[in-house]
Amino acid sequence: MAVRIGDEAPDFTADTTEGTIHFHEWIGDGWAILFSHPKDFTPVCTTELGYMARLKPEFDKRNCKIIGLSIDPVSDHQAWVGDIEETQGHAVNYPMIGDPDLKVAKLYDMIHPNASGDKARTAADNATIRSVFLIGPDKKVKAMLTYPMSTGRNFDEVLRLLDSCQLTARHQVATPVNWKHGQDVIIVPSVSDEAAKQKFPDGWRAPKPYLRIVPQPKD
Repeated sequence: MAVRIGDEAPDFTADTTEGTIHFHEWIGDGWAILFSHPKDFTPVCTTELGYMARLKPEFDKRNCKIIGLSIDPVSDHQAWVGDIEETQGHAVNYPMIGDPDLKVAKLYDMIHPNASGDKARTAADNATIRSVFLIGPDKKVKAMLTYPMSTGRNFDEVLRLLDSCQLTARHQVATPVNWKHGQDVIIVPSVSDEAAKQKFPDGWRAPKPYLRIVPQPKD
């Protein structure tokens, strides 16, 4: 079955480079990023995992754990991490799930349901598994991204997306096009003007009644 925004993130038990995890238990009461890559020892994936390691302190500040996945075994992950550190300058500092039986990949609809996982798998089998799932403390999927095999993801955008989702969760605001942390935000339509006066006593500017703009709230 397809996983959609608002669904509970499928729970699972899996082997990782940091031992066996039970996913929901591993998330705890914070946020989480589950991201997959097509295959170990490949060029685009090497750059991605190194960059995500560099960004990990930023996710830590936001109470968000990160965890990688591919349909390679954990032993391959462990053999590959040296290459990542050597070429990207950052050692992998988060767990990587080994999913050779495709259990998690299929659970999250990241790979074709008929993919076999054998060594002869084709590029078509791999094409859907450069995915990102942003999961909230309630264990529900808040956002999803899927990229083709040939395109490395922008993990700065994933961090921006996390900031936006966390603001919405805390303050009932949305973020406009190309928003960056610290810029003005929008009061969500579900908040009435009366309720907004309580939440935003300094008021707002409204080019249209449905477009109520306020400075980003401070935590």
